[in-house]
Amino acid sequence: MTAGAIYPSLKDRVVFITGGGSGIGASIVEHFCAQGSKVAFVDIADEPSRELVRSIQAKGDPAPVFIPCDLKDIEALRSAIQRTVDDLGPITVLVNNAAHDERHSFESVTPDYWDERMATNLRHQFFAAQAVYPHMKGAGGGAIVNMGSVSWVIGQGGMPAYTTAKSAIAGLTRSLARDFGEANIRVNCVLPGWIMTERQKTKWLTPEGEEELLRRQCVKRQLQPAELARVVLFFASDDSSACTNQNYIADGGWV
Repeated sequence: MTAGAIYPSLKDRVVFITGGGSGIGASIVEHFCAQGSKVAFVDIADEPSRELVRSIQAKGDPAPVFIPCDLKDIEALRSAIQRTVDDLGPITVLVNNAAHDERHSFESVTPDYWDERMATNLRHQFFAAQAVYPHMKGAGGGAIVNMGSVSWVIGQGGMPAYTTAKSAIAGLTRSLARDFGEANIRVNCVLPGWIMTERQKTKWLTPEGEEELLRRQCVKRQLQPAELARVVLFFASDDSSACTNQNYIADGGWV
């Protein structure tokens, strides 16, 4: 993790992060812990998540709380949020990060697969926001950062259920920002470009794909998870107090 700005407003703030066990999510967890936040995260992958906790402890930063959770199970998500409140205090930052960008052809999609993709990539974002709302309202306000994707903006093919879910997050963000604003809760969405997590490099990156990336991005290099985590920190902090109802693209200038 590279050094970045320190946000005093994030120290001791209770932060709940979905999909925090690996990739961009793990970097977000690390960055909030380095800010001195009280962090809880959920993930379906047990061992990588526990290893992340150990690695953060080894660096001397406050250790996050890992709660195993399949986000398709909304009651389990609600339980994890309540456990976080009981153990750490009212949640005032929510990062809706969890997603799964499995490729699929339009011919292969069945109604059951479509519903599973919506549950994996979209549905939990709404129900997490719904669950944290009373805690943020009671605390006098908060910040929600939803993670979208530029895949739908650029019209990427080969995964229509994923891009549909991610495009819906833009609308969800604007709706919740309006509904939550009176409680001093800000809601923004960050749309990452192609961020080079281990999953991306292992599963999807090809020489042809990297050539296209470097041709289309204004910044001629691979973007790293820490660069997205620092954007999330900004929108979670009081430094972005005037920012809500926005969809912010962080893609190195691809779009």
